Amino acid sequence: MTASTLCRTAAKSRIAAVCAVAVAGTLLLTACGDQTDSASTKESGAAATKDAPLADLLPKAIKDKGEIKVGSDIAYPPVEFKDESGKTVGIDPDLADALGKQLGVKFVFENGTFDTLLTGLRSKRYDLAMSAMTDTKDRQEGVDSETKKKVGEGVDFIDYFTAGVSIYTKKGDDKGISTWSDLCGKKLVVQRGTVSHDLAKAESAKCGSKGKISIEAFDNDLEAQTRLRGGGADAGSSDFPVAAYAVKTSGGGKDFQLVGEQVEAAPYGIAVAKGNDELTKAIEAALNAVIKNGEYDKVIAKWGVEAGAVTEAKINGGS
Repeated sequence: MTASTLCRTAAKSRIAAVCAVAVAGTLLLTACGDQTDSASTKESGAAATKDAPLADLLPKAIKDKGEIKVGSDIAYPPVEFKDESGKTVGIDPDLADALGKQLGVKFVFENGTFDTLLTGLRSKRYDLAMSAMTDTKDRQEGVDSETKKKVGEGVDFIDYFTAGVSIYTKKGDDKGISTWSDLCGKKLVVQRGTVSHDLAKAESAKCGSKGKISIEAFDNDLEAQTRLRGGGADAGSSDFPVAAYAVKTSGGGKDFQLVGEQVEAAPYGIAVAKGNDELTKAIEAALNAVIKNGEYDKVIAKWGVEAGAVTEAKINGGS
């Protein structure tokens, strides 16, 4: 899920040959983030801190309140989405639960559109942004991926997964599309502010006499899928795990197909506002701990995306 993300300003996405996701189910979208009783959250977080091995690494303010607020676009299955009961589920929530056990706090996901997450992070609305966000130098430095102008303070990333960007079409109707250059003169739907969006704009600028790509960007990827499903576009693009999940589950596997190869391999990162080094280091240590103890592999295997797994957490490993 990169503004300029295996995989939302998701600017370079990931090429890893992530396994097709074998999870199916009806998705119930809601506009609200998880609702958590603040008193019970603080109580459970404080109690867990006594036994959590890495609790002392957290900033005191977060440890005292017993929770970490996570900004996320909760409409990006299988990375994060709402299940039939309205519960936030997916790769990111499962990993957050594992991290919370190490740190003795509860990760509370709050819903927001992808292109506003970094702004919310900088304004301290969130402590973290975890939303299939690609780690890029532009994001690290607070630079707009299109204009290359400074637009704000950058963020630090703790990288935790690798993925690539894919193109998908209606099943049985690929419109002759197998590469990004084949999109010239055609209509593409994407999620706003993602790597797919950035790639489409860059490719369109190179189309020349073939005609520019008509790009329609939506607040979330599910809206883009709906437009393509209804015949309002020639193709869609998103991170490979998301595209593979849509191909597997939408219409019982009868709506979409993947075309061509993944491009732009890059890491997903958990974003932290610049200057919050204590929190960044705590998340890095917790992620390495769950990689070492096997919890990370269990989560990745549960969602069928083993090929995108990492063996070590890295800070700002994107390019």
